[in-house]
Amino acid sequence: MRAVGAPGPAAGGAGNPGAGVGGRWDDHGVRRSPQVPLIARDEQVDTFRRALERAADGMPGVLLLGGDAGVGKTRLVTHLAEVAQAAGARVVTAHCVDLGEVGIPYLPFTEALAQLRDDAGVSDVIGQRPALTRLLDPATGSGTDHAERLQLLDGVAGSLAAAGRAGAPLVLVVEDAHWADESTRDVLRFVVARLRSEHLLLVVTYRSDDVHRRHPLRPVIAELHRQRPVEHVELTPFTTDELREFTTATRGEPLDEREFDAVRSRSDGNAFFAEELLDAGQSSAGLPWSLADVLQARLQRLDPAVQQLVRLASVAGRQVDEALLRAAAPRTSGLDAPGAADAALREAVAQQVLGVEGQHVAFRHALVAEALELDLLPGERTAMHRAYLGALTDNPGLGSAANRAHHALHSHDLPAALVASWEAARSAAELLAPAEELRHLDQVLSLWESVPDAGDLVGADRVDVALQTAAAASSAGQTTRAEQLARRAVEALHDDPERQARLRHVLVRHLLAVEPAHDALEQTTLALDVLLPGADGAGEPSVDDAEATADLAWTLAVRARVLLTKDLDDEAGTYARLAVDVARRAGAASAEADAQTTLAILEVAEPDAAAGRLAAARERAVDAGDLPTELRSWYNLSATHFYAGRLEAAAHTLDDGLARARATGMLWSTYGVEMVDLAQILPYLTGDLTERELPAGAPAWVLPYLETGRLYAAVAREGADAAPRAEVLRPHWDSDGQVALISGGTLVDAMTWAGRYDDAVALAEEVAAHLGAAWSEFFLGRIWICALALAALADEAEARPRGAADTGADGLARGDALVEVARETARRGRPRGGQLGPEGRAWLRRAEAEHSRLRAALADAPADPAVWESTVREFDFGYRYEVARSRFRWAQALRATGDVSAAEVEAAEALGEARAMGAAPLADAIHAWGRRARVPLPGARRTTSVLTEREEEVLTLVAQGLSNRQIGEQLYISTKTVSVHVSNLLAKLGVSGRAEAVAVAHRRGLLGV
Repeated sequence: MRAVGAPGPAAGGAGNPGAGVGGRWDDHGVRRSPQVPLIARDEQVDTFRRALERAADGMPGVLLLGGDAGVGKTRLVTHLAEVAQAAGARVVTAHCVDLGEVGIPYLPFTEALAQLRDDAGVSDVIGQRPALTRLLDPATGSGTDHAERLQLLDGVAGSLAAAGRAGAPLVLVVEDAHWADESTRDVLRFVVARLRSEHLLLVVTYRSDDVHRRHPLRPVIAELHRQRPVEHVELTPFTTDELREFTTATRGEPLDEREFDAVRSRSDGNAFFAEELLDAGQSSAGLPWSLADVLQARLQRLDPAVQQLVRLASVAGRQVDEALLRAAAPRTSGLDAPGAADAALREAVAQQVLGVEGQHVAFRHALVAEALELDLLPGERTAMHRAYLGALTDNPGLGSAANRAHHALHSHDLPAALVASWEAARSAAELLAPAEELRHLDQVLSLWESVPDAGDLVGADRVDVALQTAAAASSAGQTTRAEQLARRAVEALHDDPERQARLRHVLVRHLLAVEPAHDALEQTTLALDVLLPGADGAGEPSVDDAEATADLAWTLAVRARVLLTKDLDDEAGTYARLAVDVARRAGAASAEADAQTTLAILEVAEPDAAAGRLAAARERAVDAGDLPTELRSWYNLSATHFYAGRLEAAAHTLDDGLARARATGMLWSTYGVEMVDLAQILPYLTGDLTERELPAGAPAWVLPYLETGRLYAAVAREGADAAPRAEVLRPHWDSDGQVALISGGTLVDAMTWAGRYDDAVALAEEVAAHLGAAWSEFFLGRIWICALALAALADEAEARPRGAADTGADGLARGDALVEVARETARRGRPRGGQLGPEGRAWLRRAEAEHSRLRAALADAPADPAVWESTVREFDFGYRYEVARSRFRWAQALRATGDVSAAEVEAAEALGEARAMGAAPLADAIHAWGRRARVPLPGARRTTSVLTEREEEVLTLVAQGLSNRQIGEQLYISTKTVSVHVSNLLAKLGVSGRAEAVAVAHRRGLLGV
């Protein structure tokens, strides 16, 4: 590998850390601070050099640089920037900023692109993407196209790629990622996932001690760790020898032992603490141990004006735009004299309290700013925030609306805070950053009662603001919060029944995300009582004489959706067609798209027609700019393919839909979550049983729902060991029927693998009763539950001693009842389109096959191979695991009828599939059966114990309490042969009886072989 380009002048611009080190002056004549030499970080620097060389060769990389506050991350990245510049790389540093309750979407990437836009390649990328232009210069206009977020993400990635060259890569340093907003985290994930052959090296720093278990950056770090180009670098405190070297370099001479011991014990190896203790200029023995006290000791030596400027800077955080600081300073007591602010700033930099980073003035470490800000009196802090607010109000170009809202809140100017938060919310919406939009809108609502003319200031009433907040909450995945906000907004209109009726459909859309169908239906009835007089909710209403409005179209459309959830398909179709009619007359494209999506779902029996209608509905929603409706169409299009057994088409559609949801910030909206869940299940059906991590940033409320989708593969992969994962979801049954169905069903399967047959059947009956009450008696998932319960009964019957008079009648009666329930459910369960899809037909056949196996086991007769052959064919639409499991049962049935060669073929095929998928319990079961039934299978394991394989098999059945005759029946050998095997194994174990043999075998671990 060739080395990075030869040393030369720095390729970076004003934002390059380390530019001007050693006494150079910036454009304002402020001298930059000298650096203490880097100590004890050779390993990290070597890692960086290797990554830099790879990036120069077109192998991009990411360094995640973590460490506790004060450990030296900034010092290290400053040195790395110098190394990179000396090697010919271009270095750009950007920062995440802690603004508390407000946030600026994409802040570090905006800062980076502002420094890179002078590059011709980057300028071309920006020019081709209006979303980037608006991000960098909001004054150029606003956009509402939700595709712009994908354009923005792609544009950021493209710009970074364009800035690097062969031999001269771009090094982008993103500092303090623990303060990153959600949109910034999304960009980071997107950029890293897109890395292929760019000349780019990302260095991302974060505070390890701040990233606690629930910190939003933590899952992002975990996700990035799994990406190929990502390396993790963790900075640890100095060892004693390293600290001695550092303090010597800092002081210029070695400390005496007493002083060094004091610094070592108080700093605990933290570079920043040690430096501040030394720089305080007092005997360390006399310093009280708190960082604030150490900093105050240093500040006391400064001129009062410098102290005031530093305190003013601390209110803005670790760094503040220099122009903003200069504009705010004259508004602050002690800095209002002409030239005072400039002189104080020069002295603060000269004294190494502040430094210059591009267009910003910055503390060498965020802890300095935090300690100084905490030391301010409340009145001082308020006055300084007011100074910033005044500067931003006079010149909005000095900062964002979110920044202005931050200072307005802390200066107690509530009207200004409300207006700025409203503007910040609009900016976040234009950038498709729903989490940040929600935060700002929440702030607006919290201030509303305290600002008498709030409606006039923002140009909207509280109901409109609440509904916008609900929409942002829904997009951000907070569905319960969205429903609560919408409900309160609609209920607040009790004095205006007409407007209340027009807005009820908004509430219904949020209600549908939390599943109270009865309430949602009532809301549409109340709305139609006003909007469509004469419609009583019974029969087909007429809309011929009604005024065609978007609100009426939406009310009809959402009523159709509610009826769909209640399996009232005919009525749902009626209202959906009425909605299409009214929507077309009213020009309400989004309502038409929603109604067309409902009609497509009703056409599921004709998947081609349904898919065509869904694609058209999706495009209509795109034209209308209605992203929630568009995502509903994406999900239902993938689900249509899925339930039609077109798994490859479903996968492609799902990939595109998820990409759209991610790109628009809607991954955790209702249909974004549905697609994430389907993406967990689809690979399992096709035979991929690997454990998949959930996407980073999943809201807590969706975790139980998404965990259910992972249980299918977990049970197939782990068998009985997966039971605890399903059991822990039991408390969520009441809140989500899907959780009850899937976690309950997979737990039935896991219990069967564990041999807990009675428990499995009892749980299946409990799940059926629970969902029968919550949904309807003949919910279609009941076919699956019945098949699993029948499998448990059949396994139990095969494991019991054959011919036992007291074991068959009850199991047979329960089995007969279960298979009849499955058949009745298939007849009366009203599958969409009027007929069962491929999966439903397969599970019904599986239930009948398990019933056949149960009856055969209880009658000491062979099962019918034909019924298992047909089961395999039904599952062969792509359900790979169930094909293998049913094929194994087919092999068993063939062997029982004496067709050993055919059994061998099917069993070998099932075993090969189980191994390929990693379905260990199934593979083990096939192996064990092959040994008992003397069906040779590839890779059959030989025993290494003192017993032969056959003797081990006999011993295992002896441990189950079976007689010699029963053992012979299980192993297809004579009773006399069993007696010989028992005698031999007793002799080999040195025991005199069967019970003792079992005990000895347990102690020696032979029964587990």
